[in-house]
Amino acid sequence: MKIFGVGMNYLLHTEELDGRQYRPEEPVIFLKADSALLKNGKPFFIPDWCERVDYECELVVRICRLGKGIPVRFAHRYYDAVTVGIDFTARDLQQKARGAGLPWTICKGFDGSAMIGDFRPVPPSPMTFHLDLNDQTVQQGISSDMLFSIDEIISYLSRFFTLKTGDLLFTGTPVGVGPVHIGDHLQGYLGEECVLDFFCR
Repeated sequence: MKIFGVGMNYLLHTEELDGRQYRPEEPVIFLKADSALLKNGKPFFIPDWCERVDYECELVVRICRLGKGIPVRFAHRYYDAVTVGIDFTARDLQQKARGAGLPWTICKGFDGSAMIGDFRPVPPSPMTFHLDLNDQTVQQGISSDMLFSIDEIISYLSRFFTLKTGDLLFTGTPVGVGPVHIGDHLQGYLGEECVLDFFCR
């Protein structure tokens, strides 16, 4: 199983990270290790080797068939379910890596950094989602605001990787990312349904 992530896929989030709005020329792709996967409401344990870990709430789609070189117009046939997930990011390490032009592997792919909720059939577009932190909404997103659509990302990925059943795609986070602390309660909603519910330890 492969876990793909997309960076800087919402315009306001690019400004949040870099102080200006811009559209990358191509999707910014990174990978998470299979040991990053965390599900079934298990707690997220904040690592002690970094200064700050941020939540990044995202739509996550599940690949449902083998594919390579997929045209955009057929990409919708290659995923069958969606949920809300958290792409946990060791922000201080990411800032150092970005500044030095180094990979994001450790800051994005560490154990437990890919939290996912319960999958649901893909609803009609546009899909809405939001994240509550300690009963306060901190992020809200809609799929139509993505700089690169899910279908475009799947087509792009399939140029370089053979997509397989069970692969996961974290599609990018909207504005509003922030740090987590011990005791925080996070709940992710797909539309108005809570599909993700866990605590930080």
